[in-house]
Amino acid sequence: MKFGETFMEYLHGEQERFLHKCSHVEYKRLKKVLKKCRTCKSLSESCKSEQQGDKEEEEDCICEYQSCPVCDQMFFSELMKEASDIAGCFSSRARSLLQLHVPSGKLRFLLGVRRCFKDEQALKDEGSMLIEYITMNEIAIRKILKKYDKVCNIYSVYLNFKSKMKAEHIELLRSPWLMELGAFLLNFNKLDGGEFSESSGHFSCDFNASLSVMTLTLANSIKLEFDLTCAICLDTVYNPYALSCGHLFCKSCACSAASVLMFQGLKTASPYSKCPICREVGVYANAIHMLELDLLLKKRLTEYWKERMSGERAERVKQSKEYWDLQTQYAIGY
Repeated sequence: MKFGETFMEYLHGEQERFLHKCSHVEYKRLKKVLKKCRTCKSLSESCKSEQQGDKEEEEDCICEYQSCPVCDQMFFSELMKEASDIAGCFSSRARSLLQLHVPSGKLRFLLGVRRCFKDEQALKDEGSMLIEYITMNEIAIRKILKKYDKVCNIYSVYLNFKSKMKAEHIELLRSPWLMELGAFLLNFNKLDGGEFSESSGHFSCDFNASLSVMTLTLANSIKLEFDLTCAICLDTVYNPYALSCGHLFCKSCACSAASVLMFQGLKTASPYSKCPICREVGVYANAIHMLELDLLLKKRLTEYWKERMSGERAERVKQSKEYWDLQTQYAIGY
């Protein structure tokens, strides 16, 4: 079965109700854009007429479908918009789902109400469907870009498009929310012996504490590795935050890099503060607190997690004391 048929079967299959409000790659429509480019057709027809009229200019005539500005603008603008919508939909749905599993603030008081309407198995099923949703759309993007390569004889399109997606922070399979969903499903699969199942639905997950790497194996043999080592302290992340650029740090390390105190939080960081890795500015305001990953580390690396918690708590108290002592001195005048 061709991928186009498989993708349409997925969209209109058992999960159609789940996908009803979700954006997706318009695979068939993008294929039509490649097949029915008027500029390319007129170019080909004029080329044929020139070949019949003057055989000497045959080598100078372009008959094949080369890169067409009209086609490129239509094709890539549509694909980029769809990728952005998919990334936004995935992030929104994943955030809503994970807030139900690890609530904070006022949501803690709604736990009893939530359990009356949605059991844990339903949450797990929705998490698996979200991972399948993002995987299928990533495969669709890869397939349609390969078709573009064949039509236009340009073989670096996929890498160029991926670099643009990275610049826009809409890489589908590098989203921090995908890492959170992987940890979320692992947290559901805890067994009596304190071990974790190595598979959850249609993907497998292997967490190696010594290497601090989470590995997800998705559909179509797509294998992803997420490095769980903080680039600042060079240790396994504790109380992790993912910046807007996608890089993962401990909260204490990220606050230090942004020149803010831990009790103030990353949202108080200057918009000119840079990521320690990629040096991009303005990446702290929308940082994602990786609660599911932190919960997974707490269960798998209990002693390490407790040691880091006591150390961070002592540092937070120290920073708070120094800050308020300084504020008191300013207020009193000495």
